Amino acid sequence: MPIRINEQEKSFCIETENTMYQMKADEYGVLKHIWYGEHTGCDMEYLLDYPDVGFSGNIYDAGNKRNYSLDTMPLEYSASGIGDFRLSAISAVHSDGSNALDLRYQGYFTKKGKYSIMGLPCVYADEDTAETLEILLKDITSNITVILKYGVLDKLDIITRSAVIMNSWKYPVTLKKAFSICLDFPQGNLEWVHFHGRHAMERIVERAPLIHGIAESSSERGASSHQQNPSVLLCDKNCTEENGSCFGAVLIYSGSFQTKIECDQLDQVRMVMGINPKSFSWILKEGEKFYTPEVILSYSGKGMQVLSHNFHRVIRNNVCRGKYKLAERSVLINNWEATYYDFDDKKLLSIAKDAARLGVDMLVIDDGWFGKRNDDRSGLGDWFVNENKIKEGLCSLVEKVRSLGLKCGIWFEPEMVSEDSILYREHPDWAIKIPNRKPMRSRFQLVLDLTRQDVRDYIYNSVSRILKCADISYVKWDMNRSICDWYSAELSPERQGEMPHRYILGLYELLEKLTSDFPDVLFEGCSGGGGRFDAGMLYYCPQIWCSDNTDAYERTKIQYGTSFFYPISSMGTHVSAVPNHQTGRTIPLESRAVVAMAGSFGYELDPSTLSQQETLDVRNQIRRYKKYRTLIHNGFYYRLSNPIDDNYAVWSFVSSDRTQVLVQGMIFHTKANVLRTPIKLRGLSPDKKYILESSGQVYTGKALMEGGILLPRSWGDYYPVEMYFTAFL
Repeated sequence: MPIRINEQEKSFCIETENTMYQMKADEYGVLKHIWYGEHTGCDMEYLLDYPDVGFSGNIYDAGNKRNYSLDTMPLEYSASGIGDFRLSAISAVHSDGSNALDLRYQGYFTKKGKYSIMGLPCVYADEDTAETLEILLKDITSNITVILKYGVLDKLDIITRSAVIMNSWKYPVTLKKAFSICLDFPQGNLEWVHFHGRHAMERIVERAPLIHGIAESSSERGASSHQQNPSVLLCDKNCTEENGSCFGAVLIYSGSFQTKIECDQLDQVRMVMGINPKSFSWILKEGEKFYTPEVILSYSGKGMQVLSHNFHRVIRNNVCRGKYKLAERSVLINNWEATYYDFDDKKLLSIAKDAARLGVDMLVIDDGWFGKRNDDRSGLGDWFVNENKIKEGLCSLVEKVRSLGLKCGIWFEPEMVSEDSILYREHPDWAIKIPNRKPMRSRFQLVLDLTRQDVRDYIYNSVSRILKCADISYVKWDMNRSICDWYSAELSPERQGEMPHRYILGLYELLEKLTSDFPDVLFEGCSGGGGRFDAGMLYYCPQIWCSDNTDAYERTKIQYGTSFFYPISSMGTHVSAVPNHQTGRTIPLESRAVVAMAGSFGYELDPSTLSQQETLDVRNQIRRYKKYRTLIHNGFYYRLSNPIDDNYAVWSFVSSDRTQVLVQGMIFHTKANVLRTPIKLRGLSPDKKYILESSGQVYTGKALMEGGILLPRSWGDYYPVEMYFTAFL
């Protein structure tokens, strides 16, 4: 049993295959966090020994026990206003204006299977693979209760956490903060690994020691953002890919979020994570509940690669849904960088014909096919075919593409509206803006108010009408601006702080309906590339366009950072033309292809511009990708270098039975008169023999892991690396 409870001592122990999580309600009903880490076979409370710390007060119940303070001990769910001056997980304002919540233990409940969350995406699992623990806490004065939910997927070393906050009091209460998780680390000298960036350069890894004070990673942009990611990794100072302790957390949420990490006066660490309180408030009337988003937790005592594997498995198998979550993805070609807005049906058919000869499986029609859309200043919201471009209609074009043996995909940006559009002229009140203020423009577009049912109905009907009339296999769902000017006429003044979260709930409702009604369509998420690359979107869209930056050199860094938590199959990765449209850099075609193969593969170029040799090369690349894609998506992924620090990016995929190994990468800059670099492989069977396909040379698994394999001697910059091994006895 993964959940063990000692009712007499009011202690709880959650055990997974390799980890242990302990909590205990003490004699005053305070729920203390005891341990999260390796199995020890012991109650770890003996480590909690606190002195009388000056200016750290004591709860009234404790009398003269001056060494008992909420301000020093590790808590399972911290609250504000009661003498714990560290980060709080929940803050509420009562009808009398006070903001104290003193949460005490009331009881627990367990059940087989994994809990779900009303209106929100979360990890799912059946009764054979998961259990749920619920712990009830209640404020000692008001009838505010908090149910802490724990989902346990013990074979995956995964624990999930969320909270339900309920008002059983006759007076309303206003939540000002409702985090999903509070996690205390009573011991450990930890470092913080986070993933920062900007548009066209997302999820860049940064590792830093914690300072005494508060570190923060957050977004107030209405989306999880290009600038930060709703994920966090805490590790000991000596932690590497293969060794050391590390903890990971991923928030399943696509809106404004906040992660804060505090190193306190006793060198203890607390992490809280959830909806960003800077743009949040929520009124709970009598009998109402608030559900926080879910956090996925995992711990590894064997370095970051095991932690990544844990998250890859659970996100791919228990977050992503539908027929495509484990399916081999089609090789696609997108017309965006080939044509931008300057295309018609003849040009698209020409691209499709050339693509079919190359072995491509799908043509994706990007921005510009609808309304009066000839640039980025008009047309958003008018989701009907621009017959000046697609003269015989979309259905006819799709049929012609299908006749070539290709599937067809299409681009939407359903959450947005252009002021120069029929939709905006008819419904200006549907756009998010504050009365008597000019709205902020971004990319000449405004945001539709998804808190409104009529807006969601319009978007659903517009998208579904296209999907019903044409044989569309793929939808690219884009979102190309941050959100501000928060205001909805549907909400009263005191409830305007609820709008950012209600927007995300509206988005999820819309995506749930569309993906359910069109189960044969693969939905890909996008927000200017990777501006909404989060587990919340992956619940509806099993892949996300990784970045608008298609420069292969930059992509090695972007995909490297993304891989710490998100599975390789979730990354949309394409080969684009050179000079690259974002950086002007020219990289060999083979190197661009090798980098793009580490994801869901495709092309973003005009195939008519390829030379005869390049055409042959592309055909070979597609053939190889189709040979490797099951290994790439289903195998274990290993980061064999750090492209931010090293002169090369190298990674590998190893099949679950350890009989296939694909090593890929790029040497950035060639140097004269240097020794070749050996790269140590990981995850092989030490006693098996592995044959390198390109040379026929045989190595033992132990030799490849202990001694390594030499990278090729490069010629020119951005030199490709690809080696495929198979094992035999």
